[in-house]
Amino acid sequence: MRLPGDVGGRLYGEGMSSGTVIPSWLTRVGVFDLETTGVDVTADRVVTAHVGVLDVHGREIAARDWLADPGIDIPDGATAVHGITTEQARRLGRPAAEVVAQVVAALRSLLRQGVPVVAYNASYDFSLLAHEASRHGIEPLVDPAPVIDPLVIDKAYDRYRPGKRTLEVVAAHYAVPLDGAHDASADAVAAGRVAQALAQRFTLPDTLAELHTRQIGWARAQAESLTEYFIRIGRLEPEETLDGTWPVRAPRHGAAR
Repeated sequence: MRLPGDVGGRLYGEGMSSGTVIPSWLTRVGVFDLETTGVDVTADRVVTAHVGVLDVHGREIAARDWLADPGIDIPDGATAVHGITTEQARRLGRPAAEVVAQVVAALRSLLRQGVPVVAYNASYDFSLLAHEASRHGIEPLVDPAPVIDPLVIDKAYDRYRPGKRTLEVVAAHYAVPLDGAHDASADAVAAGRVAQALAQRFTLPDTLAELHTRQIGWARAQAESLTEYFIRIGRLEPEETLDGTWPVRAPRHGAAR
């Protein structure tokens, strides 16, 4: 369901109350997700994108979806994840440059208003989008802020919980419904609701600026810890490291989300 709303336009409905105490800055959040041709942020391309806005109750009050023709074939493995074939993208998708420009513009508008944008594993989506923007001659979001990454926050506050940290698993842990995983819209909305659930479960920083800064440090520390583990089990060579730069990381071939 899509409620009327212009993503990136002026927001409405301020001052809503949920009856649950959460930080004031989390009562209105942007949400963002990409589905792509692969996991290499430098070379892979946007296939679908979603940018929306959630209110204090986690209801989506503004939303926009995009389907792009990425200009390259979509591998079968990527199609198996998000369901979009090369033929569908070519027939129904908008030119990649047009889609990337509109997604960047929507996110830039929200961030300029001080609306935090939630993205699960934000360094993947924002990094790939930055490379896509540069590829098409569009000014990229070099240092987007404020950004909220439920993956980084969950790992920071519940470090020793066993099991995977995929969006599906973490959403289930916080009792957030996720129907249609790996659909950009479903994933974006679920990530926003997980962020709100985290704010109700844990004592997060009082300001967006502090939370954003904390996440930079948490992401770096998490990458260092994972690097040590991967070296220990032989998945990485001793001289290799995982890049913990957040929310836009240096190019590398990433692991699957």
